[in-house]
Amino acid sequence: MKPAKTVYVCQECGGQQPKWVGRCPDCDAWNTLVEEQPAPQSAPVAANHRYSLVSGGASAKLYSEIQTSDAPRIPSGVGEFDRVLGGGIVPGALVLLGGEPGIGKSTLLLQVAAHVARTVGPVLYSSGEESEHQIKLRGERLGVDRSPLYLLAETCLERILEEIERLKPSLVVVDSIQTIFSARFQSAPGSIGQVREVATHLLFAAKGRNVPIVLVGHITKDGNLAGPKALEHVVDTVLYFEGERHHAHRVVRTFKNRFGAASELGVFEMTGSGLREIPNPSQLFLAERSIGKPGSAVLCCIEGSRPILVEVQALVTSSTFGNARRMASGIDQQRLSLLLAVMEKRAGLNLLGDDVYVNVAGGMTVDEPAADLGVVAAVASSVQNRAVGTNTAVFGEVGLGGEIRAIMQASLRLREAARMGFERCIVPLANADIPRSERPANCEIVGVRTVDEALQALLQ
Repeated sequence: MKPAKTVYVCQECGGQQPKWVGRCPDCDAWNTLVEEQPAPQSAPVAANHRYSLVSGGASAKLYSEIQTSDAPRIPSGVGEFDRVLGGGIVPGALVLLGGEPGIGKSTLLLQVAAHVARTVGPVLYSSGEESEHQIKLRGERLGVDRSPLYLLAETCLERILEEIERLKPSLVVVDSIQTIFSARFQSAPGSIGQVREVATHLLFAAKGRNVPIVLVGHITKDGNLAGPKALEHVVDTVLYFEGERHHAHRVVRTFKNRFGAASELGVFEMTGSGLREIPNPSQLFLAERSIGKPGSAVLCCIEGSRPILVEVQALVTSSTFGNARRMASGIDQQRLSLLLAVMEKRAGLNLLGDDVYVNVAGGMTVDEPAADLGVVAAVASSVQNRAVGTNTAVFGEVGLGGEIRAIMQASLRLREAARMGFERCIVPLANADIPRSERPANCEIVGVRTVDEALQALLQ
């Protein structure tokens, strides 16, 4: 008998090689090739999972004849989760939720599954990592009542698809995709071929039966979703569950959404009875703000469509070693080095021999350019040992020439600052001239052109 042909597949990019090599020629990753056996070419395509045979035919439909009201969004019962999804769960959507172990992915999805089962219809919760009894114990802690919530401890894809066909659920949760395997492949669960095959068939099931499916995905030590990059292209929505283990709050961030805004943010608090949504994250992040102390500035940032106020802290001390240290938490460290160079060259602050530490309080991560002015204000306040005004908030992008550049959605940031009680906002000059109808009441808007003008207005 002719031996089965094997290929070596890169677990990073999915490239195939006829023999093992140390570095993948396609993506240059080291030690990522794993021996796999490809699916037999003569195996019939699973026709039961194609779109056309389930949706009633493959004929094209006129654009004007398609009614979006025929498939309304399904409320998940968790307002913050609905926000990151764009207003609710879309029927037929394939959602991928990734995050670190123990961050709360299974807890959140069990809460969502219980609410959908209670209000809409039966829900199938399939887990390849826990038994039915373990899921039931978590459900009792979360207060899940008697509802048509079906639990399935299964790792075989074909068995899961049979249960979907039998139950016809209104929602399916698969925890996690790295533990599911298809009988058509002989490779181990979690390999590049298995993940691609499982995701493709679950996509067919979601679109063909018009049932939303939520996949839980593992992440690598680098913080990226494990498996092929094609997995993120296949799904409709990609969500990341973020949070520090030593902080009570958790953040669900949208990285891709075909049915809503990307970069949307949902904030939760981890409690003994499950995840509790935080409708006002600005109040949460400013609850323990250092008032009247140098090295602190309040920043108005935007996450998706939501304005959030966070505290940027800075500590500048004399270096005890030859090389000054620059450390950042919550912002990009390369961006911090750039801003420090601008402050030295354009604002005349001597920071070459000082250690600089910058932190966004509360474990929040901010990566938009509007955070530049908040970092500059906090660092300058610490250097000069002068506190920024208690009721002052800032936002703006800093250029290499020391200019303060305009940013988007300025009126939304100003309204959030005024709502939180801030009476003065330092903003780019181009954003200061906004219509009177969009100006918040009882909030002074100070427009600045350069870093020098901003520091004079902040530390006067």
